[in-house]
Amino acid sequence: MTKTFKLVLMLFISVALVNCSDDDDLGLLIGPTGESKIYTLGSVADPSISGTATFIENTDNSVTIELDLNGTPDGGMHPAHIHFNTAAEGGDIALTLGTVDGNTGFSSITTNTLNGGSVISYEQLLDYDGYINVHLSADDLGTLVAQGDIGQNELTDDSVTYPLATVDVAGISGTAEFTKRVNGEALATLSLVGTPDGGMHPAHIHAGSVATAPGGIIFTFNPVDGTSGMSKTNVSMLDDESAFNYDDVLSVDGYINVHLSANELGTLVAQGNAGSNI
Repeated sequence: MTKTFKLVLMLFISVALVNCSDDDDLGLLIGPTGESKIYTLGSVADPSISGTATFIENTDNSVTIELDLNGTPDGGMHPAHIHFNTAAEGGDIALTLGTVDGNTGFSSITTNTLNGGSVISYEQLLDYDGYINVHLSADDLGTLVAQGDIGQNELTDDSVTYPLATVDVAGISGTAEFTKRVNGEALATLSLVGTPDGGMHPAHIHAGSVATAPGGIIFTFNPVDGTSGMSKTNVSMLDDESAFNYDDVLSVDGYINVHLSANELGTLVAQGNAGSNI
């Protein structure tokens, strides 16, 4: 073997080793950046099932999304998605998440795109207008086992609760709770006790106070479901489409009426002052 050939061979081996080392270093660099965000997934159909969704930023600009539920039954497989809008409004699927294994309550995916192919980053997800649904099964998507607002729709610790007193129907009363979102909007939760199963009860904020009633309707809630006694509505604008956020709820000159039915608006099942009238 000539001296020149030996030198060429040694150079070739050295270059190959350096390239392999660079590839290994690159592989080691792809992983979590240390930034993460946890969102709460609350119970829906089964009060024993709840959990969290953790968004993890990676160094290659991808995001790992881990779902971790407690109380899922063994053997179940629970599809999960990020949807557009708030949970109170509902919306189409934006991103399919990993299917939660009922045995472990866990799922994980890593992605940098939504279902439609548009690129999504960690920072964009933290400001995303969306929510997460975890479903009972692929054959029963209508039954939700866990749900939670994410991104700009995340709920904060700021809230106000207004009492709703009995009016025309004995035994029905409750509360109207408004919880502030990160983006300044609010989630309105009407919670009544004593409502009959199967009923649907329209509800509104009216102008003025209970003492000066009747006043015109300025905001319409989603109807209260008589079976659960619950209604959830996103609060971002009045019926005339003017802005109406959490801070406006605190100062509104208004009162809340919950009616017996769409055909019997004159019969009130609950009523209470709101905003500046408290």
